Amino acid sequence: MPKKIIKRFMPKPETLQNHKHLQMFGKWLHKPNLWALNRRSAPPAFAIGLFVAWIPMPFQMVLAAALAIIFNCNIPVAVALVWITNPFTMPFMFYAAYLLGAKLLNHPTQEFAFEATWHWIEASVSTIGPPFLLGCLVLGSIFSIISYFLIKTLWKYSVLFKWSSRKG
Repeated sequence: MPKKIIKRFMPKPETLQNHKHLQMFGKWLHKPNLWALNRRSAPPAFAIGLFVAWIPMPFQMVLAAALAIIFNCNIPVAVALVWITNPFTMPFMFYAAYLLGAKLLNHPTQEFAFEATWHWIEASVSTIGPPFLLGCLVLGSIFSIISYFLIKTLWKYSVLFKWSSRKG
């Protein structure tokens, strides 16, 4: 696994430990495995980060950190991966989730224009809400499972490559 590349983009443990929204975790943030980047902590961190990225909620970083603490895996990786959903990618990702959910539920897709108002959200929950949430759950699960096994496999082959290059 390209450990050096990942470490270059990871936030520093001190940055996350001092983050105002993550201080609620207190002493739990001091477990060494939460900051280690190894074959046991990276795959579940990728899985958590990508799953949480598909959950349509504010403060995804806090949820990713909490799940990383519960599953004792790398917090910076899990937190960084939720940044995949950002104002530029969110419309595409969540529209794809809606289309998938509508297909799975055999609902006809409805045309809609997003409005950032509470009234629009209340009116849309009953119409586009179920397919959207189902699509988010399915895509989050798929990306989570794929990333877990992909990172685990890449890590294994990276170690095997290093061992073979040392021998020869």
